[in-house]
Amino acid sequence: MPTTLNSSARPAKVQQPQGAYCSIDELLSLRFAAKDLLLSPKQLSRSLLSGSVRTRFRGRGMEFEEVRHYQPGDDIRSIDWRVTARTQVTHTKLFREERERPVILMIDQRASMFFGSRNCFKSVTAAYSAALLAWAALQQNDRIGALIFSDTQERDIRPKRSRHTLFSIFQALQTFNQALKSPTAATAAVSLAMRLRDLRRIAKPGCALMIISDFHDFDSDCEEQLHQLARHTDITLCHVSDPLERSLPNSGRLNISDGQQRQLLDTDNRSTRSAFEQRYQQHQQQLQQVATRLAMGLIELSTEQAPQTQLQTVFGKRPCR
Repeated sequence: MPTTLNSSARPAKVQQPQGAYCSIDELLSLRFAAKDLLLSPKQLSRSLLSGSVRTRFRGRGMEFEEVRHYQPGDDIRSIDWRVTARTQVTHTKLFREERERPVILMIDQRASMFFGSRNCFKSVTAAYSAALLAWAALQQNDRIGALIFSDTQERDIRPKRSRHTLFSIFQALQTFNQALKSPTAATAAVSLAMRLRDLRRIAKPGCALMIISDFHDFDSDCEEQLHQLARHTDITLCHVSDPLERSLPNSGRLNISDGQQRQLLDTDNRSTRSAFEQRYQQHQQQLQQVATRLAMGLIELSTEQAPQTQLQTVFGKRPCR
């Protein structure tokens, strides 16, 4: 069971997710662990697998502050013509940078995420990571929203600064997570590229986007969608993986199946092991290259470690205990 601290002044104990499913109670209990996270761009470059270029988080824009008399050198485009007409004296509007930064979590709960060989399934690691980031954003007074999707459905929760919105995200996460039954996708499964198109409809300029997925179907169309999003938003890719996807166990011959066909896999065969590892490395390198090219952050999240520990490497105020 997840553990919590009575005092938020001390670093929260690490909560390691277990099993194939998560619950809303577990996601709610991560509130204390999120106090040790600071969603600040200055630390993103410290990630071992982040893109080498990183933009600063943009604010939403400029927020009106006050009106004062026009002074030589002021931008004429900021003249308040209504006040000027009413007072017969030229007035100009003053603006200040709006520091609020809406955070939108895009959380993959498709069939490919229903897999794991260490501690928990990738879908659970994604849910825990999303909950930690959501709590951290709300505690920093940011608006928080989400796009949660399966192979055939999605749930769009628009950004708001409220616990009610947070609870809605967790409730949707639990629903999508517990609906997973097989690692084999349905025939009518929607691609990641299509979900990214939907994200473009939701994300407003200045948003911080956290995309949590295994990116198993990442392609050139996905890159194009990310390119369009990166023009006006700050994106962090959170790549969820399992150790068994990186390398095969040295266990001799294994029977493997996709639910319809069965095949014998010889894990002692060096060429088989090498081809398996090379395929994963190519996929990882592709994500790194795209992250570098589009100035996005890239964080590796493995089922082998607690999400809290891995996120603190990038967003941590202080080390975990």
